[in-house]
Amino acid sequence: MKILPILDRYIIKKFLSTYFFAIALIIVIIIIFDAAEKMDDFLEAHAPFSEIMFGYYLNFIPYFVNQFSGLFTFVAVIFFTSKLAYDTEIIAMLSSGMSFRRILRPYFIAATLIAGLSMFLNLVLIPHANERRIKFETEYTKKNRKAHEAYEEYINRQINDSTFVYIKGFNGISNRANYFVLETFKGGAIISSLEAAQANFNSETKSWSASKYLHRTFDSLGNEKLLKSETKLDTVINLTSEELSRTADLIQTMTGSELNQFIKQQVAKGSDLVAIFQIEMHSRYAYPISTFILTLIGVSLSSRKVRGGTGLHIGVGIGLCFSYIVLMRFVGEFAKSGALPVAVAIWMPNIIYLIVGIYLYIKAPK
Repeated sequence: MKILPILDRYIIKKFLSTYFFAIALIIVIIIIFDAAEKMDDFLEAHAPFSEIMFGYYLNFIPYFVNQFSGLFTFVAVIFFTSKLAYDTEIIAMLSSGMSFRRILRPYFIAATLIAGLSMFLNLVLIPHANERRIKFETEYTKKNRKAHEAYEEYINRQINDSTFVYIKGFNGISNRANYFVLETFKGGAIISSLEAAQANFNSETKSWSASKYLHRTFDSLGNEKLLKSETKLDTVINLTSEELSRTADLIQTMTGSELNQFIKQQVAKGSDLVAIFQIEMHSRYAYPISTFILTLIGVSLSSRKVRGGTGLHIGVGIGLCFSYIVLMRFVGEFAKSGALPVAVAIWMPNIIYLIVGIYLYIKAPK
């Protein structure tokens, strides 16, 4: 195996060390501020120190790192590349006959390592970490405990081609719905309906039960032909309490394969939340890929020696990076509303900034 040249090892080392140093520094600051904000909740709920450290903060770190990986990558590239440019090291490399494309090679090797780490975090590690983090927040912080108790007030779900469920006032702690309706259709016309003032979900048997309910049947014209008041409803349908939980919490705890399978199930059920799940799936791939684009922009932007030096490069670079993050959030809202196809909306920022990166690459010193 051919050993990397000294220059490549030097740039990769500088890139990765600056990247991880920036992450470590900001994580320490964030943890200090977060602990100060939540300390009253921790003390009031008598949260064990071991749970705070290993149940919350240990699982908080990978989530936070991945959220801002692109920003850290950008800052790292601009910081040490602008310093190379300021010390005329970039000029020396170009003067020796090295092409700008060749200079980019070690940057992209390091970017590949960071993108691979980000992809692993997104698809495998973070969902498991989020499960423990969200569980801790639900149990020991007031804000998340209250949010967890009250799920969506009105819920409509399609179970299969002919069965629909309407639920009102579902409580995530007690697994109880204040109103539950199960309707069956045939040929576009309703043929039966089960209504219960209260219904409970049993997480062990995966069944819904009610002490009293109304059973209605209808003729082919949709006219009611039978109304019965019955007791002890116990029915198994393809709908669990997890699917009724807060959407953000639900998808954050799924690995890539689990989320992909869940999306297929929700598409089959005709769920109106499919777009949100698809946004999450596409984002898990789009963010790691953006590492290469932001690296290209960062190197092309900061490789030229300019008046103002590192400070100017970092200022412009952070502005570009934040505009990328804002654009990602902005197009995500368009995807949720259905104004844009999910794939187009989520990958659009990468395409736009790739064009910006290519333009800056062309203008970079050769």
